[in-house]
Amino acid sequence: MEQKKKKFVITIDGPAGSGKTTTAKRVARELGFLHLDSGALYRAVTLKVLCSGVDPSDEERVAEIAGKCDLQLKYFDNSLHVYLDGEDVTQEIRTPEVTAAISPVAANAQVRQILTARQRELARGNGVVVEGRDTGTVVFPDADLKIFMVASIEERARRRYEELMEKGIKVDYQSLVEQIRQRDENDRTRKHSPLKKPEDAVVLDTTGLSIDEQVRFVVQKARERGA
Repeated sequence: MEQKKKKFVITIDGPAGSGKTTTAKRVARELGFLHLDSGALYRAVTLKVLCSGVDPSDEERVAEIAGKCDLQLKYFDNSLHVYLDGEDVTQEIRTPEVTAAISPVAANAQVRQILTARQRELARGNGVVVEGRDTGTVVFPDADLKIFMVASIEERARRRYEELMEKGIKVDYQSLVEQIRQRDENDRTRKHSPLKKPEDAVVLDTTGLSIDEQVRFVVQKARERGA
């Protein structure tokens, strides 16, 4: 579908595994908007950090790596592909190793500044659906529609477990529960751009909802506001 040039920004924030990515993709396709996965950018930087042998907690070196990364988002075959320094790393950034290391990278103030600027650049002049943890509070505070998605930890762990198993990545379910619980705590308590609901956001609890139901909800809200 051809992407609309009308500038209309939809942000979808929420904790890990709440359904942001799948819903954002479908909403963007329905409205003819650009889908911008901010988490994929942070994952790509984290992958680069790990491949470089740098400690993810080393703020200065991690920020230096982030500043030199060539990050591109490309859309083909009805899916988002993430390129890091010219290489397609769409699958590599979703491994448990990257997930386990992403929190200190995402909490790095310099990295967030670099990637916030990159997101705004990618969204300029387009209708976009952008998802992450601070897209409605920091990256696009004047967004036309802000959605804050939530779901129980058990539901989010189940979704992530099934996603990884489908990709042939073996993982323990209970370990995922604890990993997501810790990720939530890290995201909520980090010093820079913590996860929180924008004051003007619409809350969508996705526990027990199908993807179709989630998409219909967001699309309806967007059209009510002129998307």
